[in-house]
Amino acid sequence: MEKSAVPPVAPEDWVARSLRAVWHPCTQMKHHERLPLIPVARGQGAWLFDRAGHRYLDAISSWWVNLFGHANPRINAALKDQLDTLEHTMLAGCTHEPAVELAERLHALTGNTLGHAFFASDGASAVEIALKMSFHSWRNRGYADKQEFVCIANSYHGETIGALGVTDVALFKDAYDPLIRHAHVVASPDARLAQAGETAADVARRALDNVRALFEARANRIAALIVEPLVQCAAGMAMHDASFVAGLRALCDQYGVHLIADEIAVGCGRTGTFFACEQAGVWPDFLCLSKGISGGYLPLSIVLSRDEIFATFYHDDTARGFLHSHSYTGNPLACRAALATLDLFTSDDVLAANARKSATLAAALAPLAEHAHVRNLRQRGTIFAFDAMIDDPEQAKTFSRRFFDNALQRELLLRPIGTTVYLMPPYILDDEELALLAARTRDTFGATLAEAR
Repeated sequence: MEKSAVPPVAPEDWVARSLRAVWHPCTQMKHHERLPLIPVARGQGAWLFDRAGHRYLDAISSWWVNLFGHANPRINAALKDQLDTLEHTMLAGCTHEPAVELAERLHALTGNTLGHAFFASDGASAVEIALKMSFHSWRNRGYADKQEFVCIANSYHGETIGALGVTDVALFKDAYDPLIRHAHVVASPDARLAQAGETAADVARRALDNVRALFEARANRIAALIVEPLVQCAAGMAMHDASFVAGLRALCDQYGVHLIADEIAVGCGRTGTFFACEQAGVWPDFLCLSKGISGGYLPLSIVLSRDEIFATFYHDDTARGFLHSHSYTGNPLACRAALATLDLFTSDDVLAANARKSATLAAALAPLAEHAHVRNLRQRGTIFAFDAMIDDPEQAKTFSRRFFDNALQRELLLRPIGTTVYLMPPYILDDEELALLAARTRDTFGATLAEAR
C-alpha cells in the first residue's frame, strides 16, 4: 500500500517541534521562549523566506558562508553534475578529480607558496589540524619541546577543545577551562585601542612589541602563533593594520615560530583580496580556509602548508606521518561546490565588483558616523561594523537580541556581536538591495535605541 503524503505543517507547529527536537548552536535555548525561531522554508539569492512567506535579506551570509547567495544556479548545476558521477569516497588510499583540482587551484592562488591541501569539514577542525601539524612538524625535526601556542587577545578560532586553547573569548571557554591546554595571549592590534594621536599602525607596533617580548623569553618552546589576518571577527569585527601581519611574519622567521593564518572567515574575498594575507604581502606557514570556500553549500575546510612543513612528515616511518582523518575528508560534492565558487570569482571578476559595491554601501552607511550613539564605523572589504554606545548596562546586555528582533521586522537578518552591529552580506547584492540594507540598518538601530529610551 502506498504511503500517504505527510500533511503540511503550520509554521508555528514546525517551530515548536524544533524547540523540542533540535539543540540549536551558540544559543541559550530558554531565550527562545521570548525570541521565536525563524521557520526558514527556502532561499533565493540574497533572501531567505519563512513558512508564512515573509522574506529576510541575509545580511550576514548565514554565518558568513553564502558568498553568492542561496540556490545559486551555477553552483547548483555543478553539484547536480557531480551527484551523477561520485558522491563520496574515502580519501585514505584513494583520490578523485575534484579534490586534486581544488588543491591545485588553491596552490596557484597562493603564488604556488602554499599547497599540500589537507581536507576536513569545518573551521575548528582546520585549526586543530594546523596546531597538530605544527607541533608534530617540530617534533619530527627534533624540537619536541616546542609544544606551546600563541593567540591574540580576544581571538576566536573555534570551540573544539584544541581550538578553545587558542581562543580568548571567555563566554566560549570558561565552562571548559579544566579541559583546555591554554595558549599564551598577546596584545590585540585592534585599531579601536588607539590612544590620542595614535594610528592603527601605531597600535600594531605596540602589539608587535608584546609578541617580540614573549618570543625572546619562550621561542624555544613555542610551536606556532595563530592570527585572523586584518579582522578579528568574533571580537566584534576588530580591524587592524596590515603591518601587524607583516610584522608577525618577520618575528616568526626571526625566532623560529610557525605562523598560522586563520582565514576561515576573512578569506575568499571578504577583506577585499582573495586571501587577507595578500594585503600584508606575506604568506603564513599554515593557512586555514572554510566557511565561504564552498559557497555555503556543504561543510568543507582546508589547511594549506609550505613544502618544508610537508617534507618533515615524508618518511618511511608511519609514526612520522600526519595520522589525522575525517570520514568525509575531501568529499567530492563539497570540493565540486568549492570549484564552482572559484569559477564564479574568475568569471564575474568578483573582487573588482565587490570593491564597487562596498563603496556604494559605505556611502549609504556614512550618516551613522555622525550618530551620537555610534562609535568606530569601520570597513574592511565587504565587512562593515559599528559599535553602539549604550549607557545602561542592562540595555547593553539585551541590545543584540532586541536589535535582531527589530531587524527581522524590517526584513533583515542581522545578529550583532554584543553591542557591535556588523554587516557581512553576500557578494550578489544589486544597488537596490544595497540601498535597502543601509536604510533599514539605520532604521533598526534607531528603533532599538528608542526602545531603551
